[in-house]
Amino acid sequence: MKLYIGNKNYSSWSMRPWIAMTAKGIEFEEELVPFNDDAGNPEFAVFSPTVKVPVLVDDGLTIWESLAILEYLADKFPEKGFWPEDFRQRALARCAANEMHGGFQALRNACPMNMRREIRAIVTDQDVHRDVARIETLWAECLADSGGPFLFGDFCNADAMYAPVVNRIEKYALSDHDAVKQYSVAMKSHPAWVSWEKSALEEPWIVTADEA
Repeated sequence: MKLYIGNKNYSSWSMRPWIAMTAKGIEFEEELVPFNDDAGNPEFAVFSPTVKVPVLVDDGLTIWESLAILEYLADKFPEKGFWPEDFRQRALARCAANEMHGGFQALRNACPMNMRREIRAIVTDQDVHRDVARIETLWAECLADSGGPFLFGDFCNADAMYAPVVNRIEKYALSDHDAVKQYSVAMKSHPAWVSWEKSALEEPWIVTADEA
């Protein structure tokens, strides 16, 4: 099983399956193909049908799109708890994950993930503020319902989808909401996060397009 990813410093979509697989103890080979200065790379076409990352290759099968990879992993390793065991909680976790996959475009565009960025606010518009407010509400509701430390109790695919958002909110000083603080502490102390961040901080590459 091989996971193709982009730069750990910048590639939020790569982070999602990587942190999930690492957190759940799945053995895999990692192949990092760095971005060029346009936050892409034509070399991705060798392994990716969309010329994007991440891509998982398993026994001759190619799976692209982060959320599809997470669903595949949940199907292949049902004992690993990639989704909550409870039927209703599993449905809500999928709602949260899909909301992240298809939403929060303003936040994602204005505030690229950047693991080594100094914490510093930038000027953001009302669309970004609305995205952050929705995230605050969602995280607060999930944590209140589950008791934490992660959105649905134990780390699951929903947390993998929101892991890069923790970085964005911190690095651009976007929220001081109690739920955000609580969740950020849990996420940033997880060994999988610590491992990803350590590698990201050691990378030599600078992608100007992702330096907001």
